[in-house]
Amino acid sequence: MGDRLRPLWDFDDLDATEQRLRGQLKREASDEGRAEVMTQLARVQGLREQFAEGYRLIDEAAALAGLSVVASIRIQLERGRLLRSSGDVKGALPLFESAFETARGAGEMFLAADAAHMAALAAPDRESMLTWTKRGTAIAETSADPQVSYWLGPLLNNLGSAYMDSREYEKALDCFRRALEVRRRYPENPDAIQFAKESVAEALTALGRKDEAV
Repeated sequence: MGDRLRPLWDFDDLDATEQRLRGQLKREASDEGRAEVMTQLARVQGLREQFAEGYRLIDEAAALAGLSVVASIRIQLERGRLLRSSGDVKGALPLFESAFETARGAGEMFLAADAAHMAALAAPDRESMLTWTKRGTAIAETSADPQVSYWLGPLLNNLGSAYMDSREYEKALDCFRRALEVRRRYPENPDAIQFAKESVAEALTALGRKDEAV
């Protein structure tokens, strides 16, 4: 299952994103739905580094969520993102892990892949990072939902970056090329495609293949 709120997002225009989310908040028919939207408003505040406001919105969402599994997953994810962004990576990881298990059990595969992606970023060591990346890619690779398969691009890019850091340039190149292939399936996001191309070029340059990089 995809994410009904994802179309409201434009990560390059947080003001417009917030405006759309607040409009959606007014249209929600239930407290559980409002709780979901409020987690996304909290994410906007986290991206602005307004962490206190982000935590306030998450607490308000938690008070509204009731027994909603989806709202609970989103609360864990966004609280974890706030913790990681504010410097508490260790505290964030258990929230991402719990969100992953809950989302996978509930069949919320977009959120499960998102949680795996975040757990990989918060992992304390390389082995854990690789494990979480594999969990996320396993979901994204086998999904027919384009919203879910989208996650393959970020996951492969992050894995490629890890290989670059360890100077495993051939492995990095393979990840970046696969990520570029995925990104090209989403032409509405040209910045991501360009970033993926630049990552491929970076790996080729590191391998001494500058002509191909150009």
